[in-house]
Amino acid sequence: MVVFMISLILAILFGNLLTLAVVIGTKHFHTPQGYLKASLAVADLAVGIFVVPVSVYSEVSLMIYNSMPEWTARNSQTTPFHPCNFIGPVFAGCTLVSITTIFLLTIERSIAVLRPLHKESVITKKRTSILIVFSWMGSFFLAISPLVFSDEIALEYNPCSRMCNYALGSADFPSQAWNILLLFPAFDFTLLGGTIVINIISLTTIRQHSKRRKHLAETESQSSTKPTFSDIKAAKTIGTLTLAFTASFTPIAVFVVGNVLGNEWCNFAFFAFWILTSNSCCNVIIYGVRDQKFRSRAYQLLISAQLNTAPKKTEYETTVNGGKDNEETVKQT
Repeated sequence: MVVFMISLILAILFGNLLTLAVVIGTKHFHTPQGYLKASLAVADLAVGIFVVPVSVYSEVSLMIYNSMPEWTARNSQTTPFHPCNFIGPVFAGCTLVSITTIFLLTIERSIAVLRPLHKESVITKKRTSILIVFSWMGSFFLAISPLVFSDEIALEYNPCSRMCNYALGSADFPSQAWNILLLFPAFDFTLLGGTIVINIISLTTIRQHSKRRKHLAETESQSSTKPTFSDIKAAKTIGTLTLAFTASFTPIAVFVVGNVLGNEWCNFAFFAFWILTSNSCCNVIIYGVRDQKFRSRAYQLLISAQLNTAPKKTEYETTVNGGKDNEETVKQT
């Protein structure tokens, strides 16, 4: 389990730092879509930096000292400075940011596909930046809302999921406080449902354009009212992102609803939470498979980083190799 968690941290850090390097370091990706992808990478990066290391620390403590840290046996209501007071909202907030960002990516791509002439005027960098700020503020407000609006809800380290989760503090089950926790799956599935519907409309439109191109003349198929090839590829990429996140988030929603109904589902809790966490390293794989420009730029960055870390030649080796190269050039001439 510890090997899995550490490997996941490395994968999350590598994948999302590579995504940020490509988006920030390449002028081609300085677009509204690039800004949204960078926001998604930052949210995933926060999971790898803050959330997973706490689980690793707890499991390593169990291995070395044969006991968990003291704070894992208490909740945030009984411990003033409980680590889960920070880790729990970060994980929930970053999950909500990911869902909101995928929804915004879907809206951006649907406008590019359905209204290509209005794309430049409707989708601007300034508007996208404002939406990103509001998505982060709204997501983290929703993440801390159970603690703000209910005294019965606390954060604790769950031994089943090996993560900081929301739970009842001192109240006995059942409690009306659980209804507040249903805000998470309700909000998430509302956004995911809308995202799926918009993706279906966009992909249906793309399919209709593909059929028309087979019957139209070359001049008509290249009309400016049709979405470009890059817009179509980007829309399919966002569709893949939506499908992957929906598949990884669904077990969490089922688990939360099961908890409200009184089921513990210990083994299922572990798989549900860690399937969702593993999604934080999947986006760069989707970009690399679906986006050729992203794949090429990422490959260039990795090659240049490898060359920079390679040992440099000495002055003697450079002189000798240069002389051999010159001799070879003379022979070929």
